[in-house]
Amino acid sequence: MSVLEALKNNGFQTIDYAVFVVYIIILVSLGVFLSRGKKGEEKSSTDYFLAGNTLTWWAVGASLIAANISAEQFIGMSGSAFNSGIAMAAYELMAAATLLVVGKFLLPLMIEKKVFTIPQFLRDRYNDGVGLSFSIFWLFLYVFINLTSVAWLGALAIKQILGLPAVMGTMAGMSVDFTLLTIILILFLVAGLYSIYGGLASVAWTDVMQVTFLVGGGLITAYAALDVIGSELHIEGGALGAFSEIYSHLGSIDGDKHFNLVVTRNESIPNITDDPYFDIPGIVVIVGALWLTNLGYWGFNQYIIQKGLAAKSLSEAKKGMIFAAFLKILIPFIVCIPGVCAFYIMNGSYEGTPVLDLLGNRLAGSIERSDDAYPYLIRNFTPVFVKGLSFAALAAAVISSLASMFNSTSTIFTMDIYKQYLNKGASEKKLVTVGRVTSVCALLLALIAVYPIMGGADQAFQVIQEYSGFVYPGIVVIFGLGLLWKRASGVAAVVTAIGTFAFSILFKLILPEVPFLLRMGYVFICLVVMFFGLSFLSGRTKPAEKLAENVVKTQLKYAYICLISAVVCFVIGIVSIFSTDMQNLGFEAVFFLGAMMLSLFIYLRSNALDKVEDVNSIGVDIEIFRTDRTFNIGAAGVIIILVILYSILW
Repeated sequence: MSVLEALKNNGFQTIDYAVFVVYIIILVSLGVFLSRGKKGEEKSSTDYFLAGNTLTWWAVGASLIAANISAEQFIGMSGSAFNSGIAMAAYELMAAATLLVVGKFLLPLMIEKKVFTIPQFLRDRYNDGVGLSFSIFWLFLYVFINLTSVAWLGALAIKQILGLPAVMGTMAGMSVDFTLLTIILILFLVAGLYSIYGGLASVAWTDVMQVTFLVGGGLITAYAALDVIGSELHIEGGALGAFSEIYSHLGSIDGDKHFNLVVTRNESIPNITDDPYFDIPGIVVIVGALWLTNLGYWGFNQYIIQKGLAAKSLSEAKKGMIFAAFLKILIPFIVCIPGVCAFYIMNGSYEGTPVLDLLGNRLAGSIERSDDAYPYLIRNFTPVFVKGLSFAALAAAVISSLASMFNSTSTIFTMDIYKQYLNKGASEKKLVTVGRVTSVCALLLALIAVYPIMGGADQAFQVIQEYSGFVYPGIVVIFGLGLLWKRASGVAAVVTAIGTFAFSILFKLILPEVPFLLRMGYVFICLVVMFFGLSFLSGRTKPAEKLAENVVKTQLKYAYICLISAVVCFVIGIVSIFSTDMQNLGFEAVFFLGAMMLSLFIYLRSNALDKVEDVNSIGVDIEIFRTDRTFNIGAAGVIIILVILYSILW
């Protein structure tokens, strides 16, 4: 079948293609329009890399989510929901809680200290070696892992939804699907057309439109699938009635966990690696090392946190985090509900008849593997025009992530390597030019590398997700304590950076059947012990600034609250060792929570009482952590929604 024949026979109509083409035209035109500076004025580095610090709360929140959501969620998470249920939504739901922590405690310090990039903070806080090492690490990560994996997964999804045939050929001695490579090139070019010239302003403001398509298209797809199921099976109540039927039917199947947010160990599955618990181990997703993944990603990842740093004020940045948290709660259900619907279609029954038989006369294709679920629904259950919107939503997710990565790659190279080591006297115009050239180079390198890196691994992104977990424990310790603790030393930072890989590899080898989220917790415990010990023993110190008496009392009060919490966690953890039921719920995670509480106790007590501090320490005024009424109400709303969801779907 030719490409043109596939485009005619894939269920898409002319209006669907028109919707998508119009979306692309509007996106690029808006990006180019927004990239224009004031007449007669050249863009400064702040304009290009931080949007001139002009982002409002709604632009910050929308851009955060647009940069975060990609084919991983639409395809991977929907596939996981098809296979295991909505438990994978825990990753996203706890991200909403993490955004509150970042907005209250981490982002204010970064903005106050005028942090431009994350490696810049490491350089100023520790030493040049730590900053340069992480600059190089993130450049390699963005170009060879993030850009390639996002483009690869996005292209696979687009090819599958459109039903395009593979056009195989050979390039550099390697078998290549030129259909896939062409889609990747188009995605790179569309994202690059506006982001490379316009910088973060173009990326962030177009993300407002992107997130509208993303959320709107996702909701419409989920609703359309439920509505068709309700209509075809003659279920009263339309889409809501269909959802109720799916919920009831799956809930009545013994052992089915598709609507459980917390997964317990299923001892009837002897090989733990085949159990959904292995990927989503019980309460670990609430009180365990999932926090390390989320804090590392949302708090210390350049292409994410850069949106908060570009806000026009600290107040706008905090409100942007709240807005992003509310959007984040929506996302997993936009993509998880379609996956569960697909499972019901393929495996469920209605009034004794298999659903697939009842719908079979209108369905095209099949679900050969879990990740086929979302494309299958778009092709079969979304009506004309809506199909185009759903397709545009998926493209929006991929393009916005790529655009953010281009901008952050150029920011890190230009500000942390070029300006710092190659041309310290570079003009603002030169910095912007270097930033644009860097983005073009990143695009070309990722395009060249995408097939060698991603072409031979069907489960590449899942593997990358686990192995990125090797890095997050160290990142959270190094960045978190560097921001907050006055005794954190450069020696401890260097050793911890090495230790996060060493301990992760060691635990992977000796504990292969322990869920990786639990292993991350064990690595964290080892790293904090090492970091505190080295900082106390080897730090270069100076006399500490005298604190006001009320500040000392406040820090000590919270320190002892954390100490009591740590003791309670350790006691619960010890009790869980002797309880099979508690072990099947992943109660080992409370040891991680106890270690985190103990770490907070040590840092708060040290900040309050120690007479010396590291020579590069940054002063922390606890007043900066105060939040206004808007933030507090929004945070309370997010927490209440999370509590309700977990209460209903536990």
